[in-house]
Amino acid sequence: MDELEKFGTAVAAWAAGGAGAPAAAAAAREAAGGVRTVVLVEGDSDRVALDTLAGRHGRDLGAEGVAVVPLGGATNIGRFLDVCGPGGLGLPLAGLCDAGEERHFRRHLERVGLGAGGAGGAVAAAVAGGGPGRGPGTGPGLEALGFHVCVADLEDELIRALGADGVLQVIGAQGESRPFLTFQGQPAQRGRPVEHQLRRFMGTHSGRKALYARALVAHLDPGRVPRPLERLLAHV
Repeated sequence: MDELEKFGTAVAAWAAGGAGAPAAAAAAREAAGGVRTVVLVEGDSDRVALDTLAGRHGRDLGAEGVAVVPLGGATNIGRFLDVCGPGGLGLPLAGLCDAGEERHFRRHLERVGLGAGGAGGAVAAAVAGGGPGRGPGTGPGLEALGFHVCVADLEDELIRALGADGVLQVIGAQGESRPFLTFQGQPAQRGRPVEHQLRRFMGTHSGRKALYARALVAHLDPGRVPRPLERLLAHV
């Protein structure tokens, strides 16, 4: 396990709390010296997608000191901000979240002093004001903090970027055309748009989201990279 992996493991244990938290905090502080930026993402598939895209650009995020840390679910963002943010390790932060979790992320970013008050006040105002065609709490405000928002989730972004036919080609290359056809035949899936079926299919087995995060990003045309993923990589 390299230093950034040790850091991510320690941060997760510290954020989880419990009897092991003090030892995990000490381990995280020890490993933090090699960390330039912490990227907080909802799940492991987001981490895989960002690492894969970085590799396509000839970048090694780990070697650059960018620790991509899965939260294990968006509801854990507050704990990880407490650990990694101004009141904890004080490291530069960035992240990726789903549109449904955006307000939750914004609320906790403001709570720890990012985007609310002081220099962050302008960012908070921008977030609260939204932007053209966007509701409150969306748009450039979070991006100014390094946090980028997927329209529904990363799978939805990748499916729209590749198109259904392109995703079906990737599924075929993974040897999963038959399982997908079986999935399409389930009563709950009949009559639903193929894009919806594809998105649901990716979440049916443990590890499948990460498998397709890597495969879909590897298959993307360089000009079709989803904006949140592209902007996050550019930010870090």
